[in-house]
Amino acid sequence: MIKAYAKSDIGRVRETNQDYFYISEPLDQVQIYILADGMGGYNGGEIASKLATISAKNYLESNFQNTPKDKESIMKLVRSSMEYANMIVYEKSREDEELEGMGTTLEVGLIYNNRIYIGHIGDSRIYRIRKNFIRKLTQDHSYVQKLVKDGTITKEEAENHPKKNMLMKALGCNAFVEPDVTVKGFLKDDIILMGSDGLTNLVKQEDLFNIVKENIELAPKKLIDIANNNGGQDNITVIVIKNI
Repeated sequence: MIKAYAKSDIGRVRETNQDYFYISEPLDQVQIYILADGMGGYNGGEIASKLATISAKNYLESNFQNTPKDKESIMKLVRSSMEYANMIVYEKSREDEELEGMGTTLEVGLIYNNRIYIGHIGDSRIYRIRKNFIRKLTQDHSYVQKLVKDGTITKEEAENHPKKNMLMKALGCNAFVEPDVTVKGFLKDDIILMGSDGLTNLVKQEDLFNIVKENIELAPKKLIDIANNNGGQDNITVIVIKNI
């Protein structure tokens, strides 16, 4: 059985909340968890994140039943759902001048048969907590992450880099998109944490671990409170999922 809790907050600085999320009902045939952090002037970010989330969810729900249940087929389904969401957001941005250039990060977690199938684009993050260890399952598609990977700067320098929020990849900005798609074990007592960068930029990894381990039901609110106490410079969204 799976239990999930989620919360989103505008933060202390922004005028609108451009984050959007979706979590499955406990008895849904397939468990789907989606988080998007939109960007773009006017209402662009808000529209992009909601559109991407709903499009990916609808695609997964419509096609899951007829998808073979092997690993490769489900990974392909997750990839296709993100490509479909990309097409919907991109076409919308071209219809309306005020929405030109809008885009969003997108995290998709599809849980089936003690596995989580992850689709990822942007710099929102997914972590897995297993026993006494927290592990980041996604790689930020950011300029700063590329510098770290190339060895140009250290992880510590990346934390406060002026171009920290510059994305190398987002959904909806181009006609084609290449998300990262992976599959990981999701065993009994494992916990998945999904967060927008408004959370992960302001809350240390060890605090994420400690608060989620302490009480998963209260974790989203507590983590949002910490992010706001540390400045709340961005919208903050948290999804916590436990395999009971």
